[in-house]
Amino acid sequence: MRPLLLSLFSFFYTLQLHAQDLPATRAVAGKLSSETFWGRGYVRQGMEKAAIYLSAEFRNCGLQPLDGNDFTQEFGFPVNTFPGAMHVRIDNKTLVPGKDFIVFPASASLKAESPLGAPDSTGNVYAIQAHRLMVSLRDKLTWAVSREQTNYTGLEILKTAMPQQPATIELDIESRLIADFRAANICGIVKGTSRPDSLLLFTAHYDHLGGMGKDTYFPGANDNASGTAMLLDLARFYARNPQRYSVGFICFAAEEAGLLGSRYYTENPIFPLSKVRFLINLDMVGTGEKGIAVVNATLHPREFAILQQLNDQNNYLPEIRQRGKSANSDHYFFSEKGVPAFFIYTQGGPEAYHDINDRPANLTFTVYENLFRLFTGFYRQLMN
Repeated sequence: MRPLLLSLFSFFYTLQLHAQDLPATRAVAGKLSSETFWGRGYVRQGMEKAAIYLSAEFRNCGLQPLDGNDFTQEFGFPVNTFPGAMHVRIDNKTLVPGKDFIVFPASASLKAESPLGAPDSTGNVYAIQAHRLMVSLRDKLTWAVSREQTNYTGLEILKTAMPQQPATIELDIESRLIADFRAANICGIVKGTSRPDSLLLFTAHYDHLGGMGKDTYFPGANDNASGTAMLLDLARFYARNPQRYSVGFICFAAEEAGLLGSRYYTENPIFPLSKVRFLINLDMVGTGEKGIAVVNATLHPREFAILQQLNDQNNYLPEIRQRGKSANSDHYFFSEKGVPAFFIYTQGGPEAYHDINDRPANLTFTVYENLFRLFTGFYRQLMN
């Protein structure tokens, strides 16, 4: 091949390999964070709607089901939900769910009106024994998911929302324990051209916290609509550009309930875990002003050195921070089963987390294109 033609071929091949679609990623993250999916949680079929949507997107991307038949891997677990009444009034002030207060995730239902009494010695906790009610004042509201329901009710109230010298509380909280909530992991693959039995994996959890009452939901834009949207962009890329190794994609359910989707998958693997060459878990990748952190970097120094070398050569990111082992996302149970894995998240930018402010408008995606290049370059190095 003539030198000029060879140069042009290399140029366009490089463009194709680095093709990413940030506008599409923003659109997907915005859609998953919308009211339609109601926090991708446990009421209003939020998680179910997200699973149906992602299965269709896997198909549209050109993926095949990982098991050859269906994109979904179903499992069940108990979860405490808050589908209805969510009313709190302190003296003459009605508090706004999510903004002024949140309910303890394991709370029981309670409808009551009572004097608040005096706080404890810290001035931040009220215990109303007659109604088995606890009220805790907080500087920030951060919600979670519980798989059980206790025999008491708890509220966290933002300190700035609490009236001075409060006297009475009126509340109506409805909770409902679902003994066997059904969820599904979404699993797809692009078969390798020469080594289809060796697998490189991208994973991301698609669930979030869902809703609290009839009017409040938690969008979960960065956590983890961002990672799910990036996974879909990577899926489109690899479907257009099949590699020597197979490349798999798994969107996990129920991460927020205790890494349940990834745990279920590792206990019931569709693709043999021994055949997984490496896994990159994407969770909260919607910013990047300060670069990225890599969990498990100290466990896999050779692979981390490849990441670092690619970044040094191309100036992709301002920093790659090395972290050790941690059970803080869906990579964990794979690591426990011997699968080499990194959990990668971006740093810097807006810091909304597990609250109603984790919205699409706060996603800066500052290093998105370069992060995409880093991931595809990293897997290309592993295959070579």
